Amino acid sequence: MNSDSKTIQLRTAVPGPRSQALGRRRAEAVPRGIYQSTPIYVARAEGSVIEDVDGNRFIDLAGGIGCLNVGHRSPAVIAAVRAQLDRYMHTCFQVTPYESYIRLAERLNQLAPGPFPKKTFLVNSGAEAVENAVKIARAYTKRPAIICFEDAFHGRTMMTLALTSKTHPYKAGFEPFPGDVYRVPFAYCLRCSFSLQYPECGVYCAHHLEDTFKRVVAAESVAAVIAEPILGEGGFVTPPPEFFRILTDICRRHGILFIADEIQSGFGRTGTIFASQHYGIEPDILVTAKSLGGGLPIAAITGRAEIMDTPEVGGLGGTFGGNPVSCEAALAVLDSFESNDLCTRANELGGYFLKRARRWQQQWPEIGEIRGLGAMQAIELVRSPQSREPADEETKQIVRFCYEHGVIVLSTGSYGNVIRLLMPLVITDAQFDEALTVLESALSSVLQRKDEAVVQNV
Repeated sequence: MNSDSKTIQLRTAVPGPRSQALGRRRAEAVPRGIYQSTPIYVARAEGSVIEDVDGNRFIDLAGGIGCLNVGHRSPAVIAAVRAQLDRYMHTCFQVTPYESYIRLAERLNQLAPGPFPKKTFLVNSGAEAVENAVKIARAYTKRPAIICFEDAFHGRTMMTLALTSKTHPYKAGFEPFPGDVYRVPFAYCLRCSFSLQYPECGVYCAHHLEDTFKRVVAAESVAAVIAEPILGEGGFVTPPPEFFRILTDICRRHGILFIADEIQSGFGRTGTIFASQHYGIEPDILVTAKSLGGGLPIAAITGRAEIMDTPEVGGLGGTFGGNPVSCEAALAVLDSFESNDLCTRANELGGYFLKRARRWQQQWPEIGEIRGLGAMQAIELVRSPQSREPADEETKQIVRFCYEHGVIVLSTGSYGNVIRLLMPLVITDAQFDEALTVLESALSSVLQRKDEAVVQNV
C-alpha cells in the first residue's frame, strides 16, 4: 500500500459488496449491542490509511478510537513484536516474570508528572486500569466514596459504568451499579451547568466541589476524585487552565487522591505526553491505555509509590496483564515519541486544523465551538447559535458523507453532536489536507442543505 498517496480514490460505493456480505454475517453472529461507526470492513492498514475488503482506501482520522498515535503497523512496533514472538508470547508476570514489564514500568514512572517516587501496575484495558485505580485509592485512604464528573466516560465494566455519565447506550438496562459514586458538573463552558460565563464565573464549577462536601458526601468519606483532563467520549470538552489546579488544591486540603484518566488524552495526543502537563498538575494516580500499545492491548496504573504499595501481596494482578508482546510494543511506542518528536507533530497538526476550522466557523454558525489541545481537536455542531440545540442528526450525516468520500471520522459527546479528530500523528501533510478538504465538503453539503431547507420553510 502506498500510504503517501495524496488523493484517496474509492473503487466501489461504500459499503462495497464484500463489506455488505460481511455485514450480513456479522448480523447473524455478533450481538447487536456492539456499535458500528461505519459499514467498512478492513483488509489492511498502514500509517494513516486503511484499505477495505473491496479495495477502497480511506484516510483514517479515527485511529482505532485513539489507539494508533504512532500509526497503523508502526515499523518500530512491528519489529519489536516480531522479535518478542521469537522468544515467548506469554508466561504470566505473576508466575515467571520478565524484564520488559519492569522496563516499561520504569519508563512510565519516569514520564508521569511529579518528582516523587512512582510505581506502575500493568493490565489489559482502560476499564481495567480505572477499576484498579479505584481499588488502590480506597485501600490507601480507607475511604469508600469516589467523585466523578458529568459527561465523563471511564469504561464499560460495572464500576466504570458507575463512573460513566452518558445513559444511552452505555448504562441503561445494566443497573444496579456499585455505590458510593457521586457526580458533579465538569467545566463544559458551552453548556455550563450553572448558566455562568467564563472567565467572569471564577471557575465556579471547580470551587463547587467544596459545596458537594457539605450537601452530598462528606470530604472525609471521599477516597478520590477521578477526571479526564480532556473529556473523551464526552465530547473533547477542554476546561479552562485553572480548573484542575483548583480541584487538586481542594483534594490536597481534604486528603483526597486525584486520579487522572489519560486513556484517550495520553501519549502525545494533546502535544505533550500527558494532557495533565498542560494544566501543571501531578496526579496521585494516572491511568493510561489505548495508544500505549501501538495497536496491542495494554494499560497502566502509575501512581505515587506509597499509594501503589498499599494493597497486600496478591491484591493486584491478572493473568494477561503486562503481556510480554504488548510490553515490547509499548516500549517501541515510547521510543518512537523520542526519536520522531511526535508531540511536536501533534501541535503542528492541531495548529493546521484550527486555521481551517476557524474559517469554517465564520462560514457556518452551526459550528458552536472548536476546542481541544494539540491534535486532540473537535467541532461541536448546534442547530443555531442561540438555542445551542445539539445537531446530532447533522453530525451523523457528516460522518457518513466522510466515509463515503474516503475519510473515516468519529462523532462523540453526550448529545452525539461532536466531530473529533484522533488521526495517527504520523499522518502526512498531504493526507491531512485531503482529509480536511473532505470534512469541509461534508460540512458544506450537510449544513448548506439544512440552511436551504430552513429558508424554504419560512
